[in-house]
Amino acid sequence: MLEKTTELIKSKYRDAKRDALIPILQDVQELFGYLPKEVIAEISRHLSMPASKIFGVASFYNQFRFQPIGKYHIQLCRGTACHVKGSAKLLDTVLKQLQIEPGQTTRDKMFSIEVVACLGACGLSPVVSVNGEFYARMTNRKVTELINSLRSK
Repeated sequence: MLEKTTELIKSKYRDAKRDALIPILQDVQELFGYLPKEVIAEISRHLSMPASKIFGVASFYNQFRFQPIGKYHIQLCRGTACHVKGSAKLLDTVLKQLQIEPGQTTRDKMFSIEVVACLGACGLSPVVSVNGEFYARMTNRKVTELINSLRSK
């Protein structure tokens, strides 16, 4: 893991300064799917920047994750339209089905759940996205069927 990061930094960000932090984090997340702690330490050394600052910057942006996501990455919209149409109950159903909390991944690495402010599909609310595929007008029954279907694949 560190070898890939070191190679990336040396080839693409050889003389990088602090202003390259976001692009480096984006490239690392694209490479690994998340930001491993060991990699943040390597970036810290390369940029002569405290790891705590890097964590602070990365945790400010929703795009960055500190844990690997599951094979099926579920994003559940909690925007106003989805909220009004019952997304809180959907979230409860998903969390009970998967036995994890938002931001976590199941032990078998099959599912991860992320609560998002808006997926931009308000007319289809409530909306759930799985690996970028949208599921519209979700109900507790539909979301349970979706999870069971994904489990059986």
